[in-house]
Amino acid sequence: MPNLEHPAYPTATLLHLESLVPCRESQVSMLLSIFGERQQFSFPSIFIYGHTSSGKTYVMQTLLNTLQLPHVFVNCVEYFTSRLLLEEILIQLQSCSSETEQTSHVPCDNFDDFVRLFKQAIASRELQDQTLYIVLDRAEQLREMEANILPAFLRLQELTDRNVTVVLLSEIVWELFRPSTGCFEPFTLYFPDYSIGHLQKILSQNHPPEYSADFYAAYINILLGVFYMVCRDLKELQHLAVLNFSKYCEPVASGEANERDTRKLWKNIEPHLKKAMQTVYLREISSSQWEHLQRDGGEPGQLKGLSAHTHVELPYYSKFLLIAAYLASYNPVRTDKRFFLKDHGKIRKTNFMKKHEKTSNHLLGPKPFPLDRLLAILYSIVDNRVAPTANIFSQITSLVTLQLLSMVGHNDQLDGPRYKCTVSLDFIRAVAR
Repeated sequence: MPNLEHPAYPTATLLHLESLVPCRESQVSMLLSIFGERQQFSFPSIFIYGHTSSGKTYVMQTLLNTLQLPHVFVNCVEYFTSRLLLEEILIQLQSCSSETEQTSHVPCDNFDDFVRLFKQAIASRELQDQTLYIVLDRAEQLREMEANILPAFLRLQELTDRNVTVVLLSEIVWELFRPSTGCFEPFTLYFPDYSIGHLQKILSQNHPPEYSADFYAAYINILLGVFYMVCRDLKELQHLAVLNFSKYCEPVASGEANERDTRKLWKNIEPHLKKAMQTVYLREISSSQWEHLQRDGGEPGQLKGLSAHTHVELPYYSKFLLIAAYLASYNPVRTDKRFFLKDHGKIRKTNFMKKHEKTSNHLLGPKPFPLDRLLAILYSIVDNRVAPTANIFSQITSLVTLQLLSMVGHNDQLDGPRYKCTVSLDFIRAVAR
């Protein structure tokens, strides 16, 4: 017996829908109950929320396409102004209607025009006989538009007197949407995060045909055992699963082990999963570069120019300011005279310096430094003379805004601002190069 039951749709269709939305049967069943039959009026507006990669967009698209319900699907990030959003909805409505031969651009300046044009667009008998669904993905962007847009969409069924339901998909809760003046309350539906069991089931469905399902499920179990504590994003885990599976299969492909030798397979994949941990969420290297790295047995840091940070374009003096900030953060004040003065005289190594010279400053982390020390080091490492103009000080502020430097303390300190350099040695090497 299928978990999804509805008298308006064939059992075979519901079984197919259930196979496409694993671990989301309860949410789909709730949506089917709200939708009702095709010709029935549904709830005027539905608000679906949940964290990223919880299946909101995928479930709605799959549900509407599988049941062949007339719908409009718009991403509010792509259509970021009210005019672009309303015009895109009207264009998609034209393509939904079989009476319209071709879609044309319809100018729509405000919501009054939209209501009038909306009634014209669904004048066909095909759209009048069943519920039309308007799905607005990334709906939090509506808060950046005119104040009447969100309340009007929530009451679109009332304003148009047509059988239409607006579905809002968002990653934030409804309380952050509700206008201060009040509005029609939508039906809210929460999509919880996938549990580790759900992730195991979903990821195991994508096993390659040349390997058994149990073999791929064991690989997914190992992958989740490593990454689940730091990454629960389904899309990222799918990417990691595809990226590292070839390395997991190497002993089986070469004949050194069979599919049941889990110990050998784990020993082979363990060091590569540890490397992949360094680039979770960052995507610092492409898939082809990662595969090349696995074949050569190198470290991610050995690939020059692949880090996203190395592609940051900075002004000429900002690069020198960043290098000076790094030197000020990781070198003690007492070494400035020795490093940055040509005629520093003879410097004796004291017992204090000998005692601490074995401890790397990179292990201790960056130390704060005052503004005058940063400028002094800058003047010593730049070949030509640099005047302390407003341009230089504005570039320091830009580096703080880019989070390459961090300000320690407050601006109103009597001894002036203090900073820390937040970038790594590899980043500075790339900039200095």
